[in-house]
Amino acid sequence: MSGFEIAGVVLALAMVFCNIREIHWGWPLAVASSLLYVEVFRDNKLYGDAALQVFFAVVALWGWYQWLRGHRADGDKLHVARLTRRGILLAVAATAVLWPITGWFLKTYTDADVPWWDAFPTALSLVGQFLLGRKFIENWIVWIVVNVVYVGLYAYKGLWLTLGLYIVFIVLSFAGWRQWKRQLV
Repeated sequence: MSGFEIAGVVLALAMVFCNIREIHWGWPLAVASSLLYVEVFRDNKLYGDAALQVFFAVVALWGWYQWLRGHRADGDKLHVARLTRRGILLAVAATAVLWPITGWFLKTYTDADVPWWDAFPTALSLVGQFLLGRKFIENWIVWIVVNVVYVGLYAYKGLWLTLGLYIVFIVLSFAGWRQWKRQLV
């Protein structure tokens, strides 16, 4: 465990609690936590995860803007909503395209020892982050899958505190799904 990992865990937990309650301050916490985790993952040769954290930090600014000023296509203020069938198909297709591209990149250009295992939750997290930023309830299902895969990956890597965090994230993802389900318009 490093100081970066400990601080990243604390900020990430605070961020998810804010996300569940639709409190926009979760987004700057996401930026800070993500930047700390860049170092943690880089040190453990999880380059897909490290790159994902950079992406999360940038996208968190977009998500913060969405939650403060975003609107639905019909002009309504951004609120919790369900994906359409087309939206679900696009999310699955995006994951199906991103996973092999990410895996190939990690295998070809890094010394990652688990490039495909690292690539899958990385790709799916990109989709989940977009869904969260647009307040689609399905983001919580995506995070459940991502977090389950990461528990195995972090066990393999011996990142025990982060593994514990992702177990908590699984529970919080179920809580987020239930909370947002109550708020569906």
